[in-house]
Amino acid sequence: MFLLEGVNDIGGSSAEEIIIGMKQLIERAHERGIRIVGATIMPLKTGPAGAAKREAVNTWIRTGKDFDGFVDFDKTISDPAKPGVFLAVYDSGDNLHPNDAGHKAMGSAVDLSLFK
Repeated sequence: MFLLEGVNDIGGSSAEEIIIGMKQLIERAHERGIRIVGATIMPLKTGPAGAAKREAVNTWIRTGKDFDGFVDFDKTISDPAKPGVFLAVYDSGDNLHPNDAGHKAMGSAVDLSLFK
């Protein structure tokens, strides 16, 4: 199983609430013998509070041990010079959704051995 939280779905919750929800999903998957791979939340040009929330969740995904593995979509499609902003070549034009090249880069970032 693969868990990717949409960046536009995190607005009404705190980072702590998002992490608690993810932990609940992980626990339910594990109770059923299902591996669950997490994915970092993709870039979103937002204010400081939104950026801090996204980064807190991403840090937990990257450093936590709850998931059976993770894919760093944030790192894959972000502009290294502008945190929280799509690399122009991967942006659909709304800084919210990846274009075809972005989706291809995301697919290439997935290590299929995570699902074995």
